[in-house]
Amino acid sequence: MSQGTLYIISAPSGAGKTSLVRELLKRLDDIQVSVSHTTRTMRPGEVDGTNYHFVDVATFERMIERGDFFEYAKVFDNYYGTSRPAVQALLAAGKDVILEIDWQGARQVRNQVPDAESVFILPPSREALRQRLADRGTDDDDVITRRMRDAISEMSHYDEYDHVIINDDFASARDDLESLVRARRTRLGRVQETRGRLLEMLLSRDEGVE
Repeated sequence: MSQGTLYIISAPSGAGKTSLVRELLKRLDDIQVSVSHTTRTMRPGEVDGTNYHFVDVATFERMIERGDFFEYAKVFDNYYGTSRPAVQALLAAGKDVILEIDWQGARQVRNQVPDAESVFILPPSREALRQRLADRGTDDDDVITRRMRDAISEMSHYDEYDHVIINDDFASARDDLESLVRARRTRLGRVQETRGRLLEMLLSRDEGVE
């Protein structure tokens, strides 16, 4: 069975990461987003195992002690983390796996999985980012200003990533992301693992073939 590839995708809030990943999943097979664990309360409309794996604090802390997380963090009194066993099982089954995490989590994962592909999504300008945050219609000006400060801090780490995609035109950014995944799937080792039988047949010395 071919080993899947781990993709780390980060972006500031409003850059369009979630929409790009959603479109990628529609266009490619054998790729999925890792579902994080959290101790926060489930919100209306959320589904356990789809949006997050919702667990209590004691369970999460036991998982920390066992080393079950690639990365985890405590945000506003709630834990969030990426399950190592769950991701490794998917990769071993030949699935490509996407981690949607911030730069701090990305740094932790890259130290453990050096061959992971990391991608940072940038907006075309600060003005465009602020407009996208405003267009959501969910935050007042003070919250948007705070989100912009956080975004600038997050964006300062773009040069820690293997790939940078600027989400100016959505279709182009989507195609760039898809091309990256497709290119990785054509690497020699991956093709030898997934299409080994075909390669063997193509190179076999059948009688009557000059």
